[in-house]
Amino acid sequence: MDEEAPRRRTTLTGISSRAWEHPADRGALTALRELRGFDTVMRKLSGIVNERAIRLAYLGSGIKVDRHQYSRVHDAYMEVAATLDISDLPELYIMRNPDLGGMCVGIDKPMIIINSGSLEMLDEDELRFLLAHELGHAESGHGLYQTMLNTLLRLTTSVAWIPVGVVGLRVIIAGLMEWSRKSELSADRAGALAVQDPGVSVRFMAKMAGGGDLSDVDTTAFLAQAKEFETGGDLRESFLKLLMLETRSHDYAVARAAALKTWTDEGEYLDYLAGEYPRREDDENVSISEEAKAAAKSYKDLFNASGDPLARMLRKFRDNI
Repeated sequence: MDEEAPRRRTTLTGISSRAWEHPADRGALTALRELRGFDTVMRKLSGIVNERAIRLAYLGSGIKVDRHQYSRVHDAYMEVAATLDISDLPELYIMRNPDLGGMCVGIDKPMIIINSGSLEMLDEDELRFLLAHELGHAESGHGLYQTMLNTLLRLTTSVAWIPVGVVGLRVIIAGLMEWSRKSELSADRAGALAVQDPGVSVRFMAKMAGGGDLSDVDTTAFLAQAKEFETGGDLRESFLKLLMLETRSHDYAVARAAALKTWTDEGEYLDYLAGEYPRREDDENVSISEEAKAAAKSYKDLFNASGDPLARMLRKFRDNI
């Protein structure tokens, strides 16, 4: 029996990270920089976080991926990098962790860490999605703020010496959490652009939610959960979801799957695969004010389309004024 020929993917030559960045991702960072004391905290933490120490920790306790070590992962990494036309690649490590997932950390030189459990749970395309997801984080500069968020969370029990104080720090952490959730949507889009098969992202999210085995899982029903999660219940559920999300750096898997499917079905995804995408050569001409407007529009559109009971009530109140 002949082996199945590898599926051809469109190389997105010169693509800018703006292509996959959710408007609210960039908008949240803009809002964070406007927070009183944010710059002070960032300067303080820049002196605390030793990037050399971070790298040494992974170099000493994980396995650095190259063509001699974890060659399967290395080859997949090279493939998604070629598809996204990224040549300056972060170091990639495999760490012993049975959970499915990975992360991008670092300030000046980001590093990508993949959990060993991911290699057991994911097929080849799903692994590419995860690698491209983390590479999207790195290319968008998310490693800096993710590292700062992780550091702030570790310092929450002993922050009296920080000038903005505990209350101010909690505001900044809440803002960073909101940004982090939106940055995950950006990275999911990078994964979709690299794999170029929307079904892969749904399978990946289903595995994130259910632990890896999809032999008795219906991905259509899984997506239907997202609608139930968004629209079900009453105002009590709406407030509970707000409280639950406040302390989460990632949105729920079903919500991420639905958001990504909406983007691949109705967003710019197909235009990008056809060659109509933002290019790096134009990044310097991007207007910050326009980015802020785009972020505001994304929140407005989300509010107007939401089936959440609280959103429906607020829209009804707005329309009756």
